[in-house]
Amino acid sequence: MRRDMIEHGLALVADHARADVVVLNTCTVTAAADSQAREAVRKIHRANPSARIVITGCYAQRAPEEIAQLEGVDFVVGNSHQTEIADLVRASLHGAGFGAGQSPAKEGFLPLAQIDRDAMSLARGPAKILTGDIFAQTSVQTAPASFAESGHTRPILKIQDGCNNRCSYCVIPFVRGKSRSMPPDVVVGEIRKLVDAGAKEVVLSGINLGSYGRDLMPRAELVDTARRILSETDLEQLRFSSIEPPDVTEEFVALVASTERIAPHFHVPLQSGSDRQLRTMHRWYRAEHYAERIRMIRLHSPDAAIGADVIVGFPGETDKDFRTTVDFIERLPLTYLHVFSFSARPGTEADKFPLERHVAPIEIRERARHLRALSQTKTDAFRSSQCGRTYRALTLARTGEDWTEALTGNYLKVRVAGHHAQNQWHEVRIETL
Repeated sequence: MRRDMIEHGLALVADHARADVVVLNTCTVTAAADSQAREAVRKIHRANPSARIVITGCYAQRAPEEIAQLEGVDFVVGNSHQTEIADLVRASLHGAGFGAGQSPAKEGFLPLAQIDRDAMSLARGPAKILTGDIFAQTSVQTAPASFAESGHTRPILKIQDGCNNRCSYCVIPFVRGKSRSMPPDVVVGEIRKLVDAGAKEVVLSGINLGSYGRDLMPRAELVDTARRILSETDLEQLRFSSIEPPDVTEEFVALVASTERIAPHFHVPLQSGSDRQLRTMHRWYRAEHYAERIRMIRLHSPDAAIGADVIVGFPGETDKDFRTTVDFIERLPLTYLHVFSFSARPGTEADKFPLERHVAPIEIRERARHLRALSQTKTDAFRSSQCGRTYRALTLARTGEDWTEALTGNYLKVRVAGHHAQNQWHEVRIETL
């Protein structure tokens, strides 16, 4: 989106308080994400009342009318029409708008061709909504070739979008659509562009990355595409984002362990250690299956970072279920957790569960606190086990009085003495927690 707007003649400013247009990309995976998006809108509008605010992303796709009611919002653009944002912004800055008598907030998506660019003045009215059928999307958009504009050290290349699973708590399939993949030739080409732009590490990501390539003709495999990246580009380090447990195959784990050019870092969502809860969540594995995959990772890659997502307070979660989850995590060689407090997402099966199955908010908070403490214990133990080891680390943007933050392949954030430019490799020795 940033690249498209720059190519349309707009300039990027560092501060939203000075911008003519602010584009906010939203998440809707939890109620907290929705709340943060609304607060961001209010903050932007307070700081810059004259700015035109464009809301896009998953919240915009899921509940356009809801977010259109926020003061200061001019346009709500769903994931289905993000490619039109640059045209929309340029048109709006030149006095474009919706023709007389139209009520886009009620009618849903309105093609840009129907916008009356002459009849409307710059006067601001109700927010205009541009949404459509996300399932009509058939491709994954390519990434910008230059990541330096965003200030990111480690560009993320999304090679897969959407999800065909139907976990009972998850709204993502409704706002991202069916699984679809970037063809391998395009992936390799995008990696080359990023390397030419200076990237030393690229993170491959997706909504359900392990399903990459299954929709393509001919079918592609994630491991084969990764091998092509290693053999056909000069990328110095490849990293994978989250991989679902069934897709953590021995072939995949062996590939990561076989080369120093792939970061030894696995993020494998767990959600619960209780088989009863996993069934209700419609997860396609059970606790012991998950444990086998984690033990396989540790066998092949003894110093790898291994993270997990966990949901607390899912409807019907008893004290026994929670204790089962805690005991299960304590036994596994995980190095960190991402803990999510359950919040019902509209349209999901879990949103229809009877109230008597819901866990009290105070209990959810206490369970989340307990798991986050366990996560810190796991992290400290892993860092302690790495003391005395030497690793290559890539400098990030954050600095202090006499240090620069850097990231190792196995996901340890370290401080390198002195001030250094970001995106540079350093040999570091892990000395303290």
